Amino acid sequence: MNDIHPDQQPPIAYVVDDDESIRALWRWLMESNGIAVRTFAAAAEFIESYRNGDAGCLVLDLKLPGMSGLELQEYLNRKDIEIPIVFVTGHGDVPAAVSAIKGGAIDFIQKPFSYRDVLSVIEKAFERDAKIREKRTRRSLIAGRLASLTDREREVLQRVIDGKQNKVIARELDISVKTVEFHRAKMMEKAGVHSVAELVQIAMQTREPDRSRLDA
Repeated sequence: MNDIHPDQQPPIAYVVDDDESIRALWRWLMESNGIAVRTFAAAAEFIESYRNGDAGCLVLDLKLPGMSGLELQEYLNRKDIEIPIVFVTGHGDVPAAVSAIKGGAIDFIQKPFSYRDVLSVIEKAFERDAKIREKRTRRSLIAGRLASLTDREREVLQRVIDGKQNKVIARELDISVKTVEFHRAKMMEKAGVHSVAELVQIAMQTREPDRSRLDA
């Protein structure tokens, strides 16, 4: 279903459902279609096992004993854990599933479900996950580039982010406007960007939270 780079682990469908027979069904469906799968009987088991950055998606039953599906979604949101969530719900739970979509879930599957529809939703979730991890990799690369800035360049960058004009920055740092322009040019060169707007954008991106473990 997915084109995997040789250096990447294949995405995994993480399934959380307290019904053993349903877990067995999910395992058969995923494995028979060449999809890696791991199943869990409770939200706590998933939290213990999953590490942020692992490729895949979360297939989550809406109603679970202990921590419910919605509560697990809220937990992941609080921890800034970005994994695409697909909820599985019964007919009477559609309003709650819609609420889950508003909370960031990418889709929901209604029981009884069509295998073909399920595979389509999983594919969409894997594609979303790939974009999330690409963004995370880019942010890490940018952070590495910005780490090479000098102290003076950092002082200039902060003022650029604050929206200050060159003449204001020059006055505050007691340097010439041409020196400010030089520092801006060097910062763009180091960051690999072609405009001040893009420099500001990527600098702000590196300040976004990124947690490596659920239980951090």
